[in-house]
Amino acid sequence: MHGASLFYAGLVALLVGVAAAPARPAAADSRHKPLVIVVTLPRLKQPLNQVPAAISVVSRGQAQGTQGLGLDEWLTGIPGTFFQDRYNFAQGPRISIRGFGARANFGIRGIRVMVDGIPATLPDGQSELDGVDLNAIQRIQVLRGPSSALYGNASGGVIQITTRSAPRRPSAEVTMEGGSYGFGQADVQGGGQFGDWNDFLDTSAMRLGGYRNHSRAKTGNFHGKFRYDLGPNASLTTVVDLVNSPEAQDPGGLTAAQVREDRRQASPGNIRYDAGERVGQQQAGMVYRLSLDGSDQLRAHGFFVRRDFGNRLPFTAGGQVQFLRHFGGGGLDFTHVGSLWQRPNRVLVGAGLERQRDDRQRYDNLDGLRGALSLNQIETVDNVAGYVEDEYRPSPRWSVNLGLRHDAVSFAVDDRYLADGNQSGHRTLAQWSYSSGASYAWRRQQRVYANVATSFETPTTTEFANPGPGGGFNPNLGPQKATNYEMGLKGYGDGYRYGLSVFHIDVRDELVPYQLPGQSGRDYYVNAASSVRNGLELGLSYDLTGALRWSGSYTYSAFRFGHFVDQYGTDYSGDAIPGIPRQQLHMELAWHTADRFAVLELLGVGRLYADNANTATSPGYALVSLRLGLTRHAGSWELRPFLGLGNLLDTRYNQNVRINAYGGRYYEPAPGRNAYLGLRITGD
Repeated sequence: MHGASLFYAGLVALLVGVAAAPARPAAADSRHKPLVIVVTLPRLKQPLNQVPAAISVVSRGQAQGTQGLGLDEWLTGIPGTFFQDRYNFAQGPRISIRGFGARANFGIRGIRVMVDGIPATLPDGQSELDGVDLNAIQRIQVLRGPSSALYGNASGGVIQITTRSAPRRPSAEVTMEGGSYGFGQADVQGGGQFGDWNDFLDTSAMRLGGYRNHSRAKTGNFHGKFRYDLGPNASLTTVVDLVNSPEAQDPGGLTAAQVREDRRQASPGNIRYDAGERVGQQQAGMVYRLSLDGSDQLRAHGFFVRRDFGNRLPFTAGGQVQFLRHFGGGGLDFTHVGSLWQRPNRVLVGAGLERQRDDRQRYDNLDGLRGALSLNQIETVDNVAGYVEDEYRPSPRWSVNLGLRHDAVSFAVDDRYLADGNQSGHRTLAQWSYSSGASYAWRRQQRVYANVATSFETPTTTEFANPGPGGGFNPNLGPQKATNYEMGLKGYGDGYRYGLSVFHIDVRDELVPYQLPGQSGRDYYVNAASSVRNGLELGLSYDLTGALRWSGSYTYSAFRFGHFVDQYGTDYSGDAIPGIPRQQLHMELAWHTADRFAVLELLGVGRLYADNANTATSPGYALVSLRLGLTRHAGSWELRPFLGLGNLLDTRYNQNVRINAYGGRYYEPAPGRNAYLGLRITGD
């Protein structure tokens, strides 16, 4: 049976099953039991409603039946966030929060990512998510807005991921999926509680033929999480992650004319130079927690990452890159619970040390073959930080949070290719960051809050690349700094929850990408003088019945350059910052019973600019998707077939925009209507 026929047959069967099967009521009607959500994104654990900041939480159940291609499947409904590049595994997902991260043409910039208490963000501010096993995620928290006082460099927003722990009763789960454009995925996970040990293992393999030519990808992941209870007050958690991605082709960006001619074609240069990448990564981390007398707590963590990376870019000179990265570090923090002026007060103090060492080479790319060596250098980045956070409750209705942090980020390059002179050097970028916020309960479970917070963002080692001859760091590039002013409302009650925030962000020395003629695919960076970001974010959810919930979010982003004259003398002052839509709307209707679910989702994205001059645009679009699933029992086994239909309206849109790309190659077209079908089998 052909793939399309299989999916339509699966759709019919699943729709008939959902309609015909007798419904079991949900276990409880959440309208009468409002859920108190506790968050840990402020390093001090607090109820979500009391935190004077914009924080959203997504749990595993809300992502039920998703395909598992990208983190956007979990987080698209969070206001203030924007995702691109789900289908290009060579570039990786592009995530932006309030515009931070929008400049990245690969990887994640400006956003701090934590997984099980271990940093997934390098000391230089770059994050890679290929080490995150999406099948193992239990919960994600997102803090929107600058927060370097809490997490340091590149904290324009923070994403904190918690993976699953094993259930007390040992169990195993197997998931198999297949879908459009050569998609296939298999995942096996399981574990249990064995005395003082809690062990969870997950391994998966994914392949994707790709919607566009030259966009094939293969990847495999292993995730292990082992917790040992050392006693009633202490635990040690060890996390191990392995990644093997032997192939991820890059189809490249297209001009508008090429998109009209053939949306599925790859850029001719990417074909010629066989653009793409391969990655191998091994990571291990440990987190120790100890509860002391009263409610005091001690937490320590340490980790190490080894990453072997190679890619081919679509140009000759220096067009092949390889590096071997070692990244490690650790930290310690202590929380004391006491009182101040006879009112409850909690204070946390901590310190951290991280080191990144890249042994990097560049070679000429001779139509996909390796040519002569053009760069050979050791890049080292060290980050030493100390921080303090305090939460004070001056009255039952008031909560005040204060934070202060100092970071010293040191960059060094040891040039080992001396044919063009010695480009060795070092730079140290030090920064104090602060945050202050207060929330007031004007009614029970209803609060108003305000905060002021700062962030700084150093260029990454890749962004520090010198556009002049030779290697070394760009001597004219400095850190980006931001100050966020924010007010908001948040609350929950009988079947509803809401959050509203308005903000103004002043950004100084904004990092902006550009490309040189003849080097399509390689970005260099310049500091714009300033930018201003004004925005509004709204999130709502309401239980229409015990089984049916509506949720929605709306984002308005007015982000513009202040004074900005680039290195060529072109004045972009007052232009909109490219890569961010002014408006975004998300709505979801989710129906869940004990044995079936259906989720209808709408995402509307406004047009966005592709260049600093605002002469090139990517049109807005609306996407409709549907997820369906059933649960059936066969003895001790639980069978859960599920089906997903993406882009039901067959909308033509761009899944990624390459900002300021040379030659107008801005656009990466997205797939049309697509589908996937899966089966999850669980047994004790």
